[in-house]
Amino acid sequence: MPCPSSCPPGLLALMAPGLALMATFSLPSQAGDRRALPVEKPPGVKGRTLILLDVNTKSPVRIISENFLSLQLDPSIIHDGWLDFLSSRRLVTLARGLAPAFLRFAGKRTDFLQFHNVKNPAKSRGGPGPDYYLKNYEDDIVRSDIALDKQKGCKIAQHPDIMLELQREKAAQMHLVLLKEQFSNTYSNLTLTARSLDKLYNFADCSGLHLIFALNALRRNPNNSWNSSNALSLLKYSASKKYNISWELGNEPNNYRTLMGRSVNGSQLGRDYTQLRSLLQLIRTYSRAHLYGPNIGRPRKNVVAFLEGFMKVAGGTVDAVTWQHYYIDGRVAKVTDFLKTRLLDTLSDQIRKIQKVVNTYTPGKKIWLEGVGMTSAGGMNNLSDSYAAGFLWLNTLGLLASQGIDVVVRHSFLDHGHNHLVDQNFNPLPDYWLSLLYKRLIGPKVLAIHVAGLQRKPRPGRVIRDKLRIYAHCTSYHNHNYVRGSITLYIINLHRSRKKIKLAGTLRDKIVHQYLLQPYGKDGLHSKSVQLNGQPLAMVDDGTLPELKPRPLRAGRTLVIPPLTMSFYVVKNVNALACRYR
Repeated sequence: MPCPSSCPPGLLALMAPGLALMATFSLPSQAGDRRALPVEKPPGVKGRTLILLDVNTKSPVRIISENFLSLQLDPSIIHDGWLDFLSSRRLVTLARGLAPAFLRFAGKRTDFLQFHNVKNPAKSRGGPGPDYYLKNYEDDIVRSDIALDKQKGCKIAQHPDIMLELQREKAAQMHLVLLKEQFSNTYSNLTLTARSLDKLYNFADCSGLHLIFALNALRRNPNNSWNSSNALSLLKYSASKKYNISWELGNEPNNYRTLMGRSVNGSQLGRDYTQLRSLLQLIRTYSRAHLYGPNIGRPRKNVVAFLEGFMKVAGGTVDAVTWQHYYIDGRVAKVTDFLKTRLLDTLSDQIRKIQKVVNTYTPGKKIWLEGVGMTSAGGMNNLSDSYAAGFLWLNTLGLLASQGIDVVVRHSFLDHGHNHLVDQNFNPLPDYWLSLLYKRLIGPKVLAIHVAGLQRKPRPGRVIRDKLRIYAHCTSYHNHNYVRGSITLYIINLHRSRKKIKLAGTLRDKIVHQYLLQPYGKDGLHSKSVQLNGQPLAMVDDGTLPELKPRPLRAGRTLVIPPLTMSFYVVKNVNALACRYR
């Protein structure tokens, strides 16, 4: 778009609501004033960029789910034993911090999961199970360590240190088995007992999370239709316990041929989903339960064709259409990968492909990104669980919200790999703290931003696009520290130099609260610890989450964004019309 004659030389005007823009661009709003913001060269700025920022406060451009940032647990936690520790008070506290959210129980091993309606298979066989050394502590825990949470009636445990140490040893051994299965693409069957399902549901319910359970879709009849007998057993048991659960069928069904040598096309899966919907309607507890799918992989040509076949048959059956995405091959990732804008933008093309198919068959149907991770193959230590991975994660949240994706499910809350939010010592990792800040500060209403920048002597070919990414939302209504009408900005600075932002228009001369998240310690971008406004973040000694204290900035002050950082800014008392009402 050509620049108006009134603009300073070198100033361009572009528009992309809610998307990050390079500092040398101007972004007017699609709805409202199309004039670029007036930019004056401030005294003393030589060769630097001054960014002027305003937000359209009249109406939101998107409204996403209250459960937008949600969580996933992989069925591998049955295999490595961590499912037995979901009652940990510390884990429940960490999960509660991210509520409200969905908890999706699904992953590669979903389609190898069998439900057995027995409380303890080891005892029914007359002998000890493979984790017998942990079972020795079971009675003691039941008698002395499991307490009743009076507020919610939840079973919460304080596990002895010796139990946790033994479990970590077991999990380390199982980690090698799980990796071997993953790289060979051959998976062993898993058994989910009634007792294990009770533990899973207890964790979700106590944490304020809504459980979504993915059923095994690879149980097939000779005619390749879905065999629902085992699923029916699970549904009946869950209904007898009055468990409030939503459902899915299968995980990444476009890859079934490589998993089992037996393919299921989109139309067949659509018929299977129709069968599952009919099954749910026969059970009073689940007659109105939500159903999501098909959870396809990256939308390449064959996968898009799979989705089209599914949507023709079952587009009206599911409550939201789901797919999953992993950015990097975890076996070859390096820290500089997380700083590449080209990588950050790979998701945009996928969103367009999915939206095109969905809008063709069921216009307006909600779309979810389920099973998103920074790296595949379980991730890499000191990379996908480090501060550097947060650039991809925060940009994913901003990009999806601005494009109207209703929910994003993070893989995983806790598992055997390195894509998780919480490690095996139950300590929160950098992406957990980033997610906690997002939950505390970001509301579901997405706002359009206006950015104008001035750069002295721009050199073609040397301009680095999209390394300063800015998103804006109404501040969360659940945060009682801020009155309705406040606005929260979150900013990713991938530049290796600091950037200055001057708030303009409706944001001018307002008090701002800064939440600056930086790596803590000598490891830099590889760090697994973070600091907020200079103070290291960690759980309090009594097992509670710390208070996230902002740094107040005086009204009218220029925001200084340090290099290679992520930050949130709450602009108080804007009285934004878009943010006054829920």
